[in-house]
Amino acid sequence: MHTTSFQNELESCRNQKCVHLSTKDVDSGAQLVAGLISALDPDEALKIRRKIDRHIMPLMCVLYWIQFMDKTTLGYASVLGIQQATNLTTNEYNWLGTVFYLSYLLFEYPQNLALQKFPVGKWMSINIFVWAVALACHAACKNFAGLLVVRLLLGACEGSITAGFLIVTSMFYTRTEQTLRVGYWFLMNGTAQVVAGFISFGVLHIHTTRFEPWQWLMIITGMMTVILAISFWFLFPDSPTNAWFLTPDERIKAVQRIKENQTGVENKYFKMEQMIEALTDPKTWLFALFSALNSVPNSLTNQQSLIIASFGFSVLQTTLLSCVPGVIEILTIFTGVRLAAQRPNSRAYVGAMYFVPSWFGILLVNLLPWSNQAGLLVAQFLAETSVPGFVLSLSWLNNVTAGHTKRIVTNATMLSAYCVGNAAGPFMWKSQYKPRNHIPWAVIGACYVICPVLLLVIRAVLVRENRIRDAEPVDASEEYVIERTTEDGKHVEVKIDKEFLDLTDRQNRDFRYVL
Repeated sequence: MHTTSFQNELESCRNQKCVHLSTKDVDSGAQLVAGLISALDPDEALKIRRKIDRHIMPLMCVLYWIQFMDKTTLGYASVLGIQQATNLTTNEYNWLGTVFYLSYLLFEYPQNLALQKFPVGKWMSINIFVWAVALACHAACKNFAGLLVVRLLLGACEGSITAGFLIVTSMFYTRTEQTLRVGYWFLMNGTAQVVAGFISFGVLHIHTTRFEPWQWLMIITGMMTVILAISFWFLFPDSPTNAWFLTPDERIKAVQRIKENQTGVENKYFKMEQMIEALTDPKTWLFALFSALNSVPNSLTNQQSLIIASFGFSVLQTTLLSCVPGVIEILTIFTGVRLAAQRPNSRAYVGAMYFVPSWFGILLVNLLPWSNQAGLLVAQFLAETSVPGFVLSLSWLNNVTAGHTKRIVTNATMLSAYCVGNAAGPFMWKSQYKPRNHIPWAVIGACYVICPVLLLVIRAVLVRENRIRDAEPVDASEEYVIERTTEDGKHVEVKIDKEFLDLTDRQNRDFRYVL
């Protein structure tokens, strides 16, 4: 910007009430876009979005695929002989599913604080590498204690991934685009189930004297994760302000592109007042309750192979049939996020709709005769169609929360609730409930009735808040300025848009909640 432009802004500032801000107060993207008055050309914005897609979406999708496959290896290993080789009881096996999420819960807030303090891409890369080593170490475990330690390490490291991805998605994409992108990387969970099923099928045909099939599964997936960790360190950007694949001019435009979010890029300073606001905001706890209840049925992941085997299928058949829920997850998430993206303000309705097939599946799996092998199998698959509700809630929470510290805390709260639900779930599957497991299925059914109701309640709360804000008078009396150094070394003050002030959604009364 030329010196005359700065002088014009200073003159404007004298005529209005100006608020002088420090770097700590504003978003990290503010320094790049401060003083810009020209609008971003739509074609240029589209070109930059496509460039961002090409460089970060493949890495995000591959990582989410790998991390889900890694944490569910325990379920596949259950039919490959891990329980017999390590002398696990049913209760100990269930505990291995629980301790992963207890560790995830314990480290979720520290992980989110680290993601705010340190470069996001680099911090995730370190966690991926540690977790890769822990995964490979499963193969060396001989008893419950050894498996307990490595599962704890996996949980601690995974706390950085979903939280980190939510931060990165909000940095690079507009609110409309985020719904699809979160859906795209989350549906890789389904891909992971398919790939893990085929890997498990393959290792069944490895016959070695020293290594059992379940150990080969751990080694193969561990090595894949090590390669990914190294790739992530060098290729994944920390933010649009320093993305290696964008030119300096494109970085400015990438930040300018997300102005409509009114959430900025990031702020490395932890703000206590934003944390307090996050913890006293009712919608934080509504999303958290939804997350906890929706996660209780996730215990099906580790039980799935055992349940399918109990229907009378062989080990080989069970291994291949375990791929089907992955395909279902891919299809339901893809169609769910596409519907929500195409129909404005429909997140709650679309999310609630996908719980309906799950209700039918749960009824059938409880009411069909035990001899109806095919019917029971289809019923279990139907019970797993509700995933879009959680995916949409993740992107929705990111869309309706502003202020970087507040987003960090709300994400951590929702993911902590996710851990609570996942940690509680495995304890439903007790030996005395086999083979029909009526009690676990009843609990899952209750969760799937309450969850869609919560989505509709959240929507009603946000609609009410938008109406209140629409009725308020617009206050445009203040202008915000920060100090900047010109090319000739002079210190001048330039105006900054309100969208880059790192205000929370409560502080910024111009913020409107998407539905």
